Amino acid sequence: MKWRLQYRLRLRRKLALWRAFKKRRQLKRIRNRTNNIKKNDVILICTCKDEFKRLPYFLSYYRDLGVNHFLCIDNNSTDDTAKYLKEQPDVSLWHTKASYKKAAFGVHWMNWLARRYCHNHWVLTVDVDEFFIFPFCDTRPIGALTDWLDDTGISSFSAMLIDMYPKEIPEQDSYLEGQNPLEIAQWFDSGNYSIKYNPEYYNLWIQGGPRARVFFKNKPEEAPSLNKIPLVKWHRSYAYMQSTHMLLPRGLNLTYETNGGEKASGALLHAKFLDDFSSKAQNENMRKEHYAGGREYSAYANNINDSNALWSPMSERYINWRQLEILGLLSKGNWA
Repeated sequence: MKWRLQYRLRLRRKLALWRAFKKRRQLKRIRNRTNNIKKNDVILICTCKDEFKRLPYFLSYYRDLGVNHFLCIDNNSTDDTAKYLKEQPDVSLWHTKASYKKAAFGVHWMNWLARRYCHNHWVLTVDVDEFFIFPFCDTRPIGALTDWLDDTGISSFSAMLIDMYPKEIPEQDSYLEGQNPLEIAQWFDSGNYSIKYNPEYYNLWIQGGPRARVFFKNKPEEAPSLNKIPLVKWHRSYAYMQSTHMLLPRGLNLTYETNGGEKASGALLHAKFLDDFSSKAQNENMRKEHYAGGREYSAYANNINDSNALWSPMSERYINWRQLEILGLLSKGNWA
């Protein structure tokens, strides 16, 4: 019955918040600059490990987009990730040696920081290799988007993950510290996506793209999910349940139109496939700290070779958000 499902979901949300509260002790505060957060600031939350080369461009990109403060969790990096983040004036930094997997792949840590520091703020939750774009992002800051969402009474904004890749094998072009990764990973799949409806959580489940085509071609149902809800007007009672794929209360997952028309949506350009992809895949395959026992990274590690460049004759070269709108991968909805 409907009331039973609602009761179960309420219990799941409360359990997720309780687990986040317990896992807070795993986070050691390195630099806490949250007193600098102002009332209308947009906040970004991320968990990272050994991402020093990517961080300069990542922070610059989101600063230019209009993000005001970063809450970062360093999961025991062995490079200069923590040192670099600690020196940034708009970054608050926590460190943990705890298991990423046992923290629900970082979700418990991020839920805690959002609950503690982000109540009533717009929060963008992304990985260091994800670049958020939205309609008019070339001329309007993210604050223009969140103002419009506030005015229309919308509390969550979806963004489909789009895997970006180079034309040759990822190892062929060296990625330089601070470089825009999209200068190398310029291509994406414009089609071959499947969508399923989850009646329990109300979210859409999207799969496909180059990872399904190359690494999961024999088991496409096991390909990584591409549906994301990374931008949320946070309330301390909210909780992500599985990465940024879905939240509770489940009404936050209704980011699509059900009666015709389209709701505004964005995209996350996923620049995973750079020259360190092979080594990272091998390392994560050994660590087994990711979803389903690291099934995704096992597929990468077992199928990486010089002949499986992700590019195909059907690949599209990325231009801008308007191109994605024409292809049906994002929408400006009724935002003009």
